[in-house]
Amino acid sequence: MRYVLPLLFLVLASACSTVRQLPSTDSTKVEVRTETVFQKDTVFVELPLVVERVAVLDTVSHLENAYAASSAVVSGGVLKHSLETKPVKMPAVVDKEIVYRDSLIYRDRVQTVTVEVERKLTGWQQAKLRVGGFCFFAVILIGLYFLITQFINLKLF
Repeated sequence: MRYVLPLLFLVLASACSTVRQLPSTDSTKVEVRTETVFQKDTVFVELPLVVERVAVLDTVSHLENAYAASSAVVSGGVLKHSLETKPVKMPAVVDKEIVYRDSLIYRDRVQTVTVEVERKLTGWQQAKLRVGGFCFFAVILIGLYFLITQFINLKLF
């Protein structure tokens, strides 16, 4: 029993693992940004063409402004009056809605970089690498030997 705890400590102290754990999947995150901006803009409204005529007993007249022209003519004792609107595009200020949409994609990727060693391993380093595996199996075999002998000694007494 006295060899079980040191042997258990030796087994727990020897770890078998890779140097770096790779992520199981590449994670992707998409972020969408939307921004709405209202901007003042000028539009032109076209006025419709309108024609009106009136006949009365009166004198001659003529009127005109930016939107319409009016003229009156006496013919045979009757005044003929005509009013015509001019085709004008009239400016008007409106709010124009502009929507900006932008999306960002974030991806986590693992980039593997191979680094070459400047010199070869020394003889001592190569020996340690080769003997390390054999020592691990030797520790396991010694531990099994002590466990088996402990059980045999317990059964005999």
